[in-house]
Amino acid sequence: MRAVIQRVKAAKVTVLDELVSSIGPGLCVLVGIKASDTAKDVEYLVRKILALRLFEEEGKRWQKSVKDLNLELLCVSQFTLYHRLKGNKPDFSAAMKGEEAQELYNHFLDRLGQSYDSSKIKDGKFGAYMQVHIENDGPVTINLESPEQKDADREVDK
Repeated sequence: MRAVIQRVKAAKVTVLDELVSSIGPGLCVLVGIKASDTAKDVEYLVRKILALRLFEEEGKRWQKSVKDLNLELLCVSQFTLYHRLKGNKPDFSAAMKGEEAQELYNHFLDRLGQSYDSSKIKDGKFGAYMQVHIENDGPVTINLESPEQKDADREVDK
């Protein structure tokens, strides 16, 4: 799994000019799921996202996590994170397909809610053509990817 995590002052998702979700200060997390991803990848991403120290405390940078500060997360499924270029045209064959991806994405959201405050977890509309409005804070953008399965067992201990 891959996540592009942005520290935001605010973020929202609309579909056909209708507001789907919005947050104030916190993280906007764009989530890509590749065909071989499993629940282990979900666990890794959830743990890392909630522990990332991307916020200041008393003027010191990188001291607090979204969880430490009780902030919100807006998660948006984005299959385009798993693209390959064929010439100038993107190919998305590495991304997990439809229903299976939605199931794993929903598991990701559930695990975030179980590991944190579920009322602080918002998301877009899976599979919809969305407009994501992000007011970056910093800007701070972190790319995160779950380890390959052969390396996953070693990463669990970190």
